[in-house]
Amino acid sequence: MITKEMRHTICEQIGRGNILCISGGRVLSIKNGVELPVSNGYCVRVEYDEGWDHYTVTRVFKRAGREWIKGQVDHVYCDQVGRMAYRAGMFLSWDEVEWVAG
Repeated sequence: MITKEMRHTICEQIGRGNILCISGGRVLSIKNGVELPVSNGYCVRVEYDEGWDHYTVTRVFKRAGREWIKGQVDHVYCDQVGRMAYRAGMFLSWDEVEWVAG
């Protein structure tokens, strides 16, 4: 179970500047991490896997109560999570394949 302190640590590892660029500072709590709402129906999910001590960064598109995954990167370490979350949030710059390759 992810605690409030763990979510705070996730946000610190993403970085304040990245969170401001991605979501304007908005951070939502989800079961295993945080969700950063972007715009136009997109959001970035950063989920922590305690067993492996790494993150999964997912770009999600939501419409009418449905969700589509528009790219996902597993096994992201704490020193890479900010960069991957930023790239996931920039859906106009990198399509669903390009941001994953970064």
